Amino acid sequence: MNEPRHGQADTFPKLLLENARIRGSRPAYRQKYLGIWQTHTWQEAADIAREIGLGLASLGMKRGDKVALIGQNTTLMYISFDAIQSVGGIPVPLYADSVAEEMTYVLDHAGVRFAVCQDQEQIDKIETMRDRVPQIEHLVYEEHKGMRRYEQPDMHSIDALREAGREFDRANPGFFDEQVALGTGSELAIIVYTSGTTGNPKGVMLSYDALCRSARLARDLEGLGENEEVLAYLPLAWVGDHFISHAQHHVTGFTVNCPESPDTLVADLRDIGPTLFIAPPAIFENFLTQIGIRIADAARIKQALYNRAIALARRVGEPILNGEAVGLVDRLMYRFYEFCIYGPLKNTLGFSRTTVAYTGGAPLGEEVFSFYRSIGVNLKQLYGQTESCAYVCLQRNGDARLDTVGPPAPEVEVRITEAGELLYRSPGNFLGYYRNDEATSETLDADGWVHTGDAGILTDSGHVKIIDRAKDVGTMTDGTVFAPQYIENKLKFYPFIREAVAHGTGRDYATAFINIDLEAVGNFAEREGLGYSGYMDLSQQDQVYDLIQGNIEEVNRDLARDSTLASSQIRRFLILHKELDADDGELTRTRKLRRRIIGDRYNDLIEALYSNRDHIQVNSRVTFEDGRVGEFNADVKIRNVATAPAGSS
Repeated sequence: MNEPRHGQADTFPKLLLENARIRGSRPAYRQKYLGIWQTHTWQEAADIAREIGLGLASLGMKRGDKVALIGQNTTLMYISFDAIQSVGGIPVPLYADSVAEEMTYVLDHAGVRFAVCQDQEQIDKIETMRDRVPQIEHLVYEEHKGMRRYEQPDMHSIDALREAGREFDRANPGFFDEQVALGTGSELAIIVYTSGTTGNPKGVMLSYDALCRSARLARDLEGLGENEEVLAYLPLAWVGDHFISHAQHHVTGFTVNCPESPDTLVADLRDIGPTLFIAPPAIFENFLTQIGIRIADAARIKQALYNRAIALARRVGEPILNGEAVGLVDRLMYRFYEFCIYGPLKNTLGFSRTTVAYTGGAPLGEEVFSFYRSIGVNLKQLYGQTESCAYVCLQRNGDARLDTVGPPAPEVEVRITEAGELLYRSPGNFLGYYRNDEATSETLDADGWVHTGDAGILTDSGHVKIIDRAKDVGTMTDGTVFAPQYIENKLKFYPFIREAVAHGTGRDYATAFINIDLEAVGNFAEREGLGYSGYMDLSQQDQVYDLIQGNIEEVNRDLARDSTLASSQIRRFLILHKELDADDGELTRTRKLRRRIIGDRYNDLIEALYSNRDHIQVNSRVTFEDGRVGEFNADVKIRNVATAPAGSS
């Protein structure tokens, strides 16, 4: 199933050289620098990869050596993947916003000998832990800013490394091509570490065959071509970015665009107007929050026009996007609103040219998903795991359903066990977990089935519906199933709610922690004339509780319509005094909840929700950006929420 077709390049370095031969003058990468987009062609990318790869070889890198990549999305960071692989190295990307402690585990576990870093910040993180990762021999940095006083012999600018590579090439003229030719599709291409929701992250070993085959199948399904434009802004360490911005990029030959910085993402998104876009649910939820803020600040006549347009879109937008028959009057009204509402809105978001947008990594609330599709954005959910190269299920054009992640992708098999767990066999199946045979045998069985740990349903139409993580699905005291993620996604549809944690397993009723969205609620506070000193102060104000209570009661009315979900209505809630943070270990770097850590850390608050108390004093810790840990006290309010009768509408 993973065998390449005759004559196909079967590694990324070979694909890079093939692209340089076929489309050498076409843009491979763009990066915005000082407000100007700088372009590198496929031929230039191949030349740079050659120089960096041979530069690493000149430092003593051997085939099979592990090389860390740490930084934001830049042209040189992406080319470094090819450079490392071209001479037989194994890239190990890390999250750029990881604190030093998190990096230490991955660097040590992977046995990293070399690290390519974007800037001084990443160099400094490694320097603070060199005694714990003594196997690291050389550090390479891309940006010179702040590095003038760093004179250690084991630190090299990427410019100096490229010059060393050119010298090595002159002395060893056939070495590079020989090393590229030695690579085969069955070899280990990259080690991608999981987000580690329940413990230390695991190193997922992915082969060239798995990545290339999956990327080609997805490309063919969507009809992607070399004229696509992609904005690469997601973490280099996330498999979703690697699948799109590296694997599909190489097998298709389109252009990858790198923003100037995370702060300029929205402006750069509008600049490029990508034809292919991928984002986790949090990005689409945040965009919707920004829309809500702007509409709340608009004049009443504009609000009324917007609300009428969105009401029509929710009724006929999806059928129009799917090519279904819609009445003439509705179609004409939709075209009118496309001109004055939907079109400008998509242009503001950067989606004017987007032919397909994906969301994955976590479930997206049905209301959020429906909103984008209703205004004409071809947003589709995909389902995958790091262990599958992110390739398991993919919604088809004209058949993107709100409550499923689509049917199995081409050449993928899925089945549901008697216990309700989703299993798959994918062309993207991983080789195993690095240095963890026990975990590999628990996840990947002898017949090639990967045990996902997700509770799922296979519908009569062949679509897969993900309920929740199997370990998170529980039952309440009355025996009804409680799926917290489903409720949390409904809550996060509201622009004032950034994060939610639902509780109910083994309890008589459901409760919730809420994280407010500071920008959206701050905007509300400004309109209402409320003063506040920061997140904690704002979160505990009565008017804010009133606002969130209204949102929760709307969710309860929605849950009450389904008799199987009526018992999951939230009866009590509190607004957390601090934002859940990856630096505090409460979220993964991809913003997934670490439920066990949250449950242990906030156990007193959970118990207070199941008492008759209306407030609780808490002492909390917070991790600052420089790594310091502080503590503060807060008085957290607890509110009761009205529920609706089961079956009510």
